Amino acid sequence: MLKKIDRGANFVRNNGALFRCPKCHSQMIAQNYQLRCEKGHTFDLSKKGTLYFLDHQIKTEYDVKLFFHRQKMIKSGMYQPLIDKIIPFCDHEKILDVGCGEGSFLNEIATKVAIDASVGFDISKEGIYLATEQPNEAFWCVADLTNLPFQKESFSILLNIFSPSNYQEFERVLKKDGKVIKVVPGPNYLQELRQAFYPEDSSKQIYSNQLVIDKFFENFSNVTHQKIQYTFDIPKENRASLLEMSPLEWNASEKIKEELQNHLIKKVTIDLELLIGSF
Repeated sequence: MLKKIDRGANFVRNNGALFRCPKCHSQMIAQNYQLRCEKGHTFDLSKKGTLYFLDHQIKTEYDVKLFFHRQKMIKSGMYQPLIDKIIPFCDHEKILDVGCGEGSFLNEIATKVAIDASVGFDISKEGIYLATEQPNEAFWCVADLTNLPFQKESFSILLNIFSPSNYQEFERVLKKDGKVIKVVPGPNYLQELRQAFYPEDSSKQIYSNQLVIDKFFENFSNVTHQKIQYTFDIPKENRASLLEMSPLEWNASEKIKEELQNHLIKKVTIDLELLIGSF
């Protein structure tokens, strides 16, 4: 089995045309264990086979602990009905997973269809390092959503699941006939968890992503919009992970978090908005 750095080197060697320099926007070529642009900017592969395209390290509140528990929940089947809806669009495509976190959505898709090439990026180095533990052949990197290190029209599918968007950059890197697949929470998403964390604050128990949905319709043509709603029975061994998998717990009181650890939630509502569009 190849080392991660060798696997990463093989990917950039075979798919160097996907990348552009985030500093000067020129073409890049693979040399040994790095990418180098024509103006001499270089980006070295890490031991984990990843590339770091940021000028400076950015600290986010999304830490290894959160990503670890999110990965456990995704692998438990919590989002399988959503993944099943996305899979048919991904067969033999070049896929960019925007804000991929720890890579579980892209990994689950890759187990079901043959993907021509797949890249996942996130602003969190912690998420990307965890993504390198995934068994699929995706390439992982740390990058800025507003300055994507990819060439024009490089990808046929952009996944944008529970993550921010930059439609100007999306349009640049997406092929003319490509699709953006965006997923945002619906108003009842994880409502049991919201109610448990904030029993006295009704404003945190429900919310709306309608402005995000409206903006998607403004930017894309031929939009498909589908609601996905179901109740997920949480496997016993994953119930504690539900409490740790999202930012919802960040502002909850320690007393409430302790009570929930002793009375774990057994079922949770999944309420999602699936948006698919072309420019």
